[in-house]
Amino acid sequence: MSQAAPVPAQRRPITAGRAILLVLIVGVLLVPIPGFRTPQTHNIVIDASQFEFSPARLTVNRGDIVQVTLTASDVVHGFFLDGYGIDFRVEPGTSQEFTFTADRSGKFRYRCSVACGALHPFMIGELVVGPNELVWRASALAAVAVGAMLLHARKRPSA
Repeated sequence: MSQAAPVPAQRRPITAGRAILLVLIVGVLLVPIPGFRTPQTHNIVIDASQFEFSPARLTVNRGDIVQVTLTASDVVHGFFLDGYGIDFRVEPGTSQEFTFTADRSGKFRYRCSVACGALHPFMIGELVVGPNELVWRASALAAVAVGAMLLHARKRPSA
């Protein structure tokens, strides 16, 4: 019995659709995302009073430098920022100043770290650090992948 000669593998030509898909993937990975800017410095005054922080929500971008002046209006208060390990205490009529770099994206709670009264456990604020460039790039890649799947499904002959 003679053996049949091996059949060489056929290379599929690069079609226009595949070339466009490749360009889109490279573009998503390498092109800078508009709106991402150089870090800024934010000077923020946070006033602690029973039983709230003012402002109760801070929004900055990743990489920004945040300079905080913490004041107390009525009694001794504290300021503890989850995820950053920042903990300060301030007495009425005085202020505490501290600076940190918002180097982690996400939402972080800040809370009073000194028992200041009956509603002390509810004295909470929120630091929002964003946008997260990796999330945007992952979303764009997912959109390209979905487009590629739809394009591929459209080209398949139906049974």
